[in-house]
Amino acid sequence: MAEVFLGLGSNLGDRVGQLRRAVLAIEGFVSVEQVSSLWLTEPVGLRDQPPFMNVALQGHTALDPRALLAAMAEIEDRMGRRRDVPNGPRTIDLDLLLYEGVVVDEPGLTLPHPRMSQRRFALAPLAEIAPEVRPRAEGPTVAELLAALPAAEAVERIEHPGWPMR
Repeated sequence: MAEVFLGLGSNLGDRVGQLRRAVLAIEGFVSVEQVSSLWLTEPVGLRDQPPFMNVALQGHTALDPRALLAAMAEIEDRMGRRRDVPNGPRTIDLDLLLYEGVVVDEPGLTLPHPRMSQRRFALAPLAEIAPEVRPRAEGPTVAELLAALPAAEAVERIEHPGWPMR
């Protein structure tokens, strides 16, 4: 079983409900061990859209990285994810951030996630559950990557009834 870290986000509809449904669906192929708090985050790229709710989760899976990505894309499709506006609003966004220390850059698969180290909305929830994890064996920890980012985008840990899920 490979250790994986996923990032989840939603900025349409019942954002917390969307995240909860996504985590439950992911449990069909990932043994989820930790889920971060909810983080309210500003959109990146296309700024004229609602704020996101983001979380990170850690677990183990028997799926290889490509099969895991395919299973995640299927959940996004079932939950109504549209891809017609780049960086646009979405009911759910599922990202494979880290997979068992694997480093790969191939068409359709880049690990660690190629923009994770530049995105506070991904690093803040991930640092909450895995601050000492190193995305690259010889590189900085998740907490160090987060500390090195400029405060360009607002992220705020929030309390919500019924969250965390565990």
